[in-house]
Amino acid sequence: MSFGIDDLPVRDELRGKSPYGAPQLDVPVRLNTNENPYPLPEPLVERIAERVRAAARDLNRYPDRDAVELRTGLAAYLTKTGHHRLGVENVWAANGSNEVIQQLLQTFGGPGRTAIGFEPSYSMHALIARGTGTRWISGPRGEDFTIDLAAAQKAIAEHRPDVVFVTTPNNPTGTAVPPETVLALYDAAQAAKPSMVVVDEAYIEFSHGASLLPLLAGRPHLVISRTMSKAFGAAGLRLGYLAAHPAVVDAVQLVRLPYHLSAITQATALAALEHTDTLLGYVEQLKAERDRLVAELRATGYDVVESDANFVQFGRFADSHQAWRKILDRGVLVRDNGVPGWLRVSAGTPEENDAFLDAVRELQKELDA
Repeated sequence: MSFGIDDLPVRDELRGKSPYGAPQLDVPVRLNTNENPYPLPEPLVERIAERVRAAARDLNRYPDRDAVELRTGLAAYLTKTGHHRLGVENVWAANGSNEVIQQLLQTFGGPGRTAIGFEPSYSMHALIARGTGTRWISGPRGEDFTIDLAAAQKAIAEHRPDVVFVTTPNNPTGTAVPPETVLALYDAAQAAKPSMVVVDEAYIEFSHGASLLPLLAGRPHLVISRTMSKAFGAAGLRLGYLAAHPAVVDAVQLVRLPYHLSAITQATALAALEHTDTLLGYVEQLKAERDRLVAELRATGYDVVESDANFVQFGRFADSHQAWRKILDRGVLVRDNGVPGWLRVSAGTPEENDAFLDAVRELQKELDA
């Protein structure tokens, strides 16, 4: 007799759910997980080795529990690139932006509380909400995948959520949210009851517009989360961070695990911050490739959602999973996010993007036949 997960006393809200994950298949071109395709430059690799070697000498001791040096470096980066002055007291770091989100929901969500996001959006928001016992509410988006402000305000007034998620640029659609929309949602959330508004800026370095960091001024219930996985090309590092009022930074420390950021993680992230200019140069290359994908896909006859991220959502397909399979058969892996009629492709190197474009041109000819 087999014994499986359904035979365990799993919490009711987790039953029937699937863990987050994207298929990793052995194909020539993988453009399905929004990774930065460029390996870290050799000088940075050498600097990481130096910093890790120094940290290794003290691995018999616990790391800096508060990651002060790292948070100071992140605050300087945000101040320089986000045009809003921040100090170490405004920044918190954790193991990927997912842990940042988890700590926020552990602090401000939980049993008896609710969180709302506007879907389709980053699916981990809902998964982490359920994992922390927070009731999840799926808010509306328009047919063009932008946030329908009037409908969103109505949903906030009706449900009075404790946490509001706004993802800009949005994943999987790539759409950016205008500052005035975020301000209107923040005001709506505070009118319903004092609620935390979390702006997920995981892809902001790829945007045509500016970060929303300046909106933090005078808004203690606003949080902006970031990651080093995308623009910094450090998905394997697992380093996320947030910017907020110092009281928010104090609050999330109530739920953080002791010494949650290893000395090796902190050393590696600090090395990456030393090479910010070089890494942001790769971002500019990817932005150009992203724009090329948009133009070429449209020229081929596909519908494309305007993108401010390092990926592009394109369609429309009568059967998106079948289209995904046909692209895969041509040696290119893209992402089927379950958005009916649409697929998502990450911007890769020029050679990878050429292979993808060849595959979708062949697919379009097949569809037109």
